[in-house]
Amino acid sequence: MKIAKTLRTTMAAGLIYALVVTSVPVPAHAASKEIIELQTQVQLKINGQTEATGGKLDTVSGQVQSLNDSVDELKTRLAKLDKSLSDMQAQLQNIQTPPQPAPGSQIPAGQTPGGPSSGGQGTDQGAPPQGGGGVAPGAVAPAANAAPPLKDTFQSGVRDYNAAHYDVAASEFQDVLHYYPMDDLAGSAQFYLGEIAYRQLNFADAVKSYNAVLEGFPGSPKAPAAQLRKGLALLQLNKRDAGVHELRTLIQRHPQTPEAAQARTKLNSMGVRIVAPAPGR
Repeated sequence: MKIAKTLRTTMAAGLIYALVVTSVPVPAHAASKEIIELQTQVQLKINGQTEATGGKLDTVSGQVQSLNDSVDELKTRLAKLDKSLSDMQAQLQNIQTPPQPAPGSQIPAGQTPGGPSSGGQGTDQGAPPQGGGGVAPGAVAPAANAAPPLKDTFQSGVRDYNAAHYDVAASEFQDVLHYYPMDDLAGSAQFYLGEIAYRQLNFADAVKSYNAVLEGFPGSPKAPAAQLRKGLALLQLNKRDAGVHELRTLIQRHPQTPEAAQARTKLNSMGVRIVAPAPGR
């Protein structure tokens, strides 16, 4: 009897202990874990919305920049047209006003080339003096500095550039710009001047030459390459923001060109996010 009573007492104590254990609240750390998971999910959602908003803002910014670039390009073309008209007016004025004869070559009034005038009809007073070497009034002397042939000069410059004869090549490209400033090859000559400066590690002058291509010859086939090389030259000058801007602008303006592909590769290697091209460009 005593043993049975002890057994019942032990079982009752165990049952009471089990009831107490099951009635204890859930530990705080379990609830904290659920709260942390919920906070993480909310933060991820907020981050996703922020990135999407940022992407839209960057796209709008790119579109505005493209519009500004188009306006600048139009202004450049108008300035270029105005300069062309001024040059044409100057040329017409020079044609209408022939150069004056050299001193001593004019025939004195009232005297014929052969001697004093007798008052009758003699030789035309505009004829050159007999036996003299002077230039007749109104005659135009041959040009002392004739323009070199355009294509031959440009191709010679390219050959010298490829052969690393940079001083000679630069002189030839400058001749193209001097004598044929309105020709399409002038834009390519300006680009090669930038390339010469880039190869000689003169990145500041290279940027100036590339700018001259983009501003003076926006329709040149070398324009995409000029913008790519300008961006790379700015990066060489430790102007990261300006260089990144040029590469992004190149991708927006000329998205299907090999230069745009090179710009994307460069930006990816720098860990820079590439803004999508503006619609319609």
